[in-house]
Amino acid sequence: MSLSRRTFLATPAGFGMAAGGQAFAANDHIQIATIGLGRRGLSDSQLALTIPGVQIVGACDLYTGSLLHAKEIWGESFFTTRDYREILSRKDVDAVIIATPDHWHARIAIDALKAGKDVYLEKPMIHDIDQGRPLIEAQQETGRILQIGSQFTSSIEYQKARDILRSAAIGKLTLVEAFVDRNTSLGATRYSIPPDASPETCDWDRFLGSAPKRPFDKVRFFWWRHYWDYGTGQAGDLYVHLLTSIHFMLDSLGPVRVTSTGGVRFWKDGREVPDVFLALYDFPQSDHHPEFNAILRLNYASGCKTDTLGFRFYGSEGVLTIQDGVSLTKTPREARPGYTVGGFPKAVRERFLAEYHRKYPDAPVSVESMRPEEEIVYKAPPAYNLVLHHIQNFFESVRNRKRPVQDAVFGLRAAGPALLANKSYLDHEICRWDPTNMAPAM
Repeated sequence: MSLSRRTFLATPAGFGMAAGGQAFAANDHIQIATIGLGRRGLSDSQLALTIPGVQIVGACDLYTGSLLHAKEIWGESFFTTRDYREILSRKDVDAVIIATPDHWHARIAIDALKAGKDVYLEKPMIHDIDQGRPLIEAQQETGRILQIGSQFTSSIEYQKARDILRSAAIGKLTLVEAFVDRNTSLGATRYSIPPDASPETCDWDRFLGSAPKRPFDKVRFFWWRHYWDYGTGQAGDLYVHLLTSIHFMLDSLGPVRVTSTGGVRFWKDGREVPDVFLALYDFPQSDHHPEFNAILRLNYASGCKTDTLGFRFYGSEGVLTIQDGVSLTKTPREARPGYTVGGFPKAVRERFLAEYHRKYPDAPVSVESMRPEEEIVYKAPPAYNLVLHHIQNFFESVRNRKRPVQDAVFGLRAAGPALLANKSYLDHEICRWDPTNMAPAM
């Protein structure tokens, strides 16, 4: 069949709902500080500073080299510390970016909210499921802005996909596939360890926090994502993105059941968390979507040329694909059902066919009778940066006190089922989740 193809550039959509707190005047500066100045924290900070009216006044990190680097960027007088509480006690800090190891996320975020700071918190919002409720309560009680840093809820491409799915363009949804393929050492989170790493340059005791005590280990300090005590594996790092996106595009509260499997298949570097990880999620029927299944797949040794993240939403009348843009492929359903009569006796076969043709008469053949498949593609403009857009949304909420695009409730709805995938993997069991009460279920 011929394939018609149309391409569009997506445009940003707004968001709303009010939050508590004092609004900033348009010409007021929002002063920020960053807690956790590694790769992500530095990147988030530099993007934030491209937004008019945002200034950075301090940073906290547990590696001396990161603090020295901050002074190289922002000046010798720039305030740095190893103690995040010194950041929170500053009256000139309006908001903080938190990009620490996962096991520190909830504690620092709660302390920041109670100190009167607005918070941009990198995903996952929690290390353990039972940290979710206290963080939600802290946000609600303080009236501060808290936005989780899973950027896809701000993506104009994902907003377009959401509109398409809401229009039922693919018919009845049956299955969602979501995947992340990587094939590089950096993709497998083997980041460079500085040669001066030592107990003197790394605040090991403060890093451990509530984690089990052990002697200094520079690999654990810089590759913390590889260890359950500090990180949350591929589920916390990437399933959160996938589940957040599914929930956003389908207006879903989340799944009710998950089972997962995987293992360390390639990167035999002492990591505890799997480098290949698969999970099956069951989503119940809701007011916004039918009952469906979701397959989440992550592979850090996939053989791919470039790192890839994507989705496929399968429906009864088409497929929506998100990968290098958003494409909608509509496949017309058969006008007449097929039949199998080859094994019927002649008389029975003739009777069946006569009844069939009465029920499904032959349609006249003409140019108009041809029904081609159609693919429609939407792409964001080449310079579009979805992480920047997400951070812009955060500062719009800070300035205007609007509800953020991804608050603590939204964050727990993704983080909870993601962390249950880890439990399923470690305990070799099916795990159940209550999406309404946002808690494990029996």
